Amino acid sequence: MTADDNSILGGERVAKALARAGVASRREIERMIEAGRVALNGQVLTTPAVKVMPGDILTVDGKVAEDAEPARVWRYHKPSGLMTTHNDPKGRPTVFEHLPKGMPRVISVGRLDFNTEGLLLLTNDGELARALELPTTGLKRRYRARARGRVTQARLDELKKGITVEGVHYGEIEASLDKAKEGPLGANLWITLTLAEGKNREVRRVLEAVGLMVNRLMRLSYGPFALGELAVGQVEEVGPRVIREQLAQWITPGRIPKGDSISRPVMSSAPAPRKDRRGTGEKSAVAKARPVEKTYKAGWARPKPRAKPAAKSGGGGRKTRPPKGKG
Repeated sequence: MTADDNSILGGERVAKALARAGVASRREIERMIEAGRVALNGQVLTTPAVKVMPGDILTVDGKVAEDAEPARVWRYHKPSGLMTTHNDPKGRPTVFEHLPKGMPRVISVGRLDFNTEGLLLLTNDGELARALELPTTGLKRRYRARARGRVTQARLDELKKGITVEGVHYGEIEASLDKAKEGPLGANLWITLTLAEGKNREVRRVLEAVGLMVNRLMRLSYGPFALGELAVGQVEEVGPRVIREQLAQWITPGRIPKGDSISRPVMSSAPAPRKDRRGTGEKSAVAKARPVEKTYKAGWARPKPRAKPAAKSGGGGRKTRPPKGKG
């Protein structure tokens, strides 16, 4: 990988250079360096405090890192049951293992929990991902949560002042009580929340602090991008013009995309199985993509094949009778 013309005089840090090229986030690249997986001009690096100069060659796992391409962004409808990581130590299925074929190497803008579904932004530009994640950028995240318990709109309005839960302070949250239905185990609520920080498990922890237990959580939007009608498991690339209009201020000038069209706007992958609604727990793996076919649960009766109807005689034909028996 050679440093591009937009590198500052004196080069740029190796982690930043590889992040811009979409290899991984800065934090992940630092871990790669600690593991001895990154080399500069053939010399294995032991610290990220190294600058890449014009003409230098960076390798990751022995392969030359490609020069940074124009920034690209995708909207992905993440299913419940996937980890937002490239490698899960517990062996759970991940987002990146189940993206559609043909996707380049991408990283996520922030994360969604294993059991959280909805909009996840993906990009090939690590620096852009970092910028969009920062609370100082001010991008709003909107969620819809289903929770069990009881709460008033007045109590939810208090979240606009922020709240501290177990020593962690969460900033302003706008929460709206959309629907409440009484049931045998208490009220089932639907709540829409808008926040700008996006700390780890923020929505779940904040709602638990006001006496609610979240049993379903979906992210509806992130900044200017909305989930919309994107089906579960689908990925849609954002057009270059939209990227220029909405994100140019956070992209290195040399990486701002040109043109107005994209070659493959929508791709699909097999969604992760949802939790069994009868409470039997999570599935252990994601189903492989296959043609849609009729399936039957254990105990269901399979329909018997229908008998083919007898062929009708042609119009005007005479009916024949079987011959009469003798005797």
